[in-house]
Amino acid sequence: MEFSVYNPGEIDEIRNLFTRTFTDSENEAEGTMVGNLAYEVMNTTDSNDLFVFVARDHSRHHGEQIAGCIIFSRLTFDSRIDAFLLSPVAVSTDYQGKGTGQALINFGLSTLKDNGTKLVFTYGDPNYYSHTGFGPVSETVIKAPLPLSHPEGWLGQSLVSKEIEPIDGKPRCVQAMNKPEIW
Repeated sequence: MEFSVYNPGEIDEIRNLFTRTFTDSENEAEGTMVGNLAYEVMNTTDSNDLFVFVARDHSRHHGEQIAGCIIFSRLTFDSRIDAFLLSPVAVSTDYQGKGTGQALINFGLSTLKDNGTKLVFTYGDPNYYSHTGFGPVSETVIKAPLPLSHPEGWLGQSLVSKEIEPIDGKPRCVQAMNKPEIW
C-alpha cells in the first residue's frame, strides 16, 4: 500500500470510492450524498485550505486502485491557529478491517504536522478515530462549526502538545462543509 497526496486528475475516481463505500455501509442515498460532498470539497476549496491523501494498491491484477481517501479542510479560528477538519474518510469495502484507514490517517496527520498544523478535528465514530489519537472534545473547550446531531462524535487532537487548550469563538469550516445536514 502506498500513501500519497492525491492527483487532481483522480477526483472522479475518488468521488466513486466515497459513493461506493457509503452505499455499501449505509445506503444509496448516503453514498451519493457523501460522494458529492467529497467532490464538492475537492472542487471548491482553495488549495491552501485542503489536503487530500489516498492509499493506492499496486498489487491488483487490473492495475493501480485507490483503496482509501481522506480529506482535510481548514477550520478557521479568529485566533489564527492552524487547524484542519478530517472529513470525509472512505476505505473501500475490500480493504476495511486491515488497518488501511488508520495507516492513511496517520500518514495524513504526520504530513499536516510537518506543514505546521497545530490542531485536527473530526466528527465521527469515537471508537474508530481513537485508534489514531483523536479524543472527545467538549464544546466548552472547542466549539464545532455547526450544531452537532451527535455531540459525542466531536473529536480532536493536538499535533504539538498533550492537550487541546480552549479557544474562544466558533471556528468556520470551508464552504462545502458548511451544511447543517452533515453535522
